[in-house]
Amino acid sequence: MPQSESVPRDDDSEIVRVSHDIAGRLRTRGVTVSDDESPDDIVRMLEGVEAFERAVQSRGGDLMVDEPPVRGAVQPDDPDFLLPKRADDESASLYLERLEAATRAVRGHRPG
Repeated sequence: MPQSESVPRDDDSEIVRVSHDIAGRLRTRGVTVSDDESPDDIVRMLEGVEAFERAVQSRGGDLMVDEPPVRGAVQPDDPDFLLPKRADDESASLYLERLEAATRAVRGHRPG
């Protein structure tokens, strides 16, 4: 007997749980995540942030030095290594575009 569209599937609750976990990880990195983000957008943002962080590390950046605390300011070794902040009204897709551009810039970065 096929499942009704109105009956939640077991994997739906797992998707919600994992999405909340990933959103929490993004928030600890200072990325704004709203409660109405799709699970796909949340995963794509995490992947984008991790790609940015890998690019920074590949260029000798230290994430502990270059990333400010969630509620604070920092003087990074290199401002180009700061994770781009997401505006409160910025869509996930626009943030991802900016994040990808920042990642490309870091990959082309020459130490100063």
